[in-house]
Amino acid sequence: MFKQLMIFSIEKESYLRACGHLRKKMNSLVGQANGDNNKPVESSIRLKLEEGLEPNFIQVVNESYMHNVPKGSETHFKVVVVSEKFAGQPLIKAKTPEQWQESSKLVEPSPACRGGFGK
Repeated sequence: MFKQLMIFSIEKESYLRACGHLRKKMNSLVGQANGDNNKPVESSIRLKLEEGLEPNFIQVVNESYMHNVPKGSETHFKVVVVSEKFAGQPLIKAKTPEQWQESSKLVEPSPACRGGFGK
């Protein structure tokens, strides 16, 4: 019986690793199909959040154009994540799915750029 449980546990771990690898590959392919290969930082942020938080809703907005950076930069992002994994955790600006449903679903605009570098 112990041997069967051990084999099941190993098979389950292998299965979960394979699923994680497959999920990463699928996200990568979807990103490439959507032209995300030109947005490596945004794609990386989204992928890591999806893998770690399994969100019900996720929005990653590149707001670099609002700042004094070269065109096409990926330096400033606004992120909205709704996940069950926030339940019972101290929340800063994160929401559980229940809190998100009860909210206005409006995200406050980001503050104006102050020029960066402590200005």
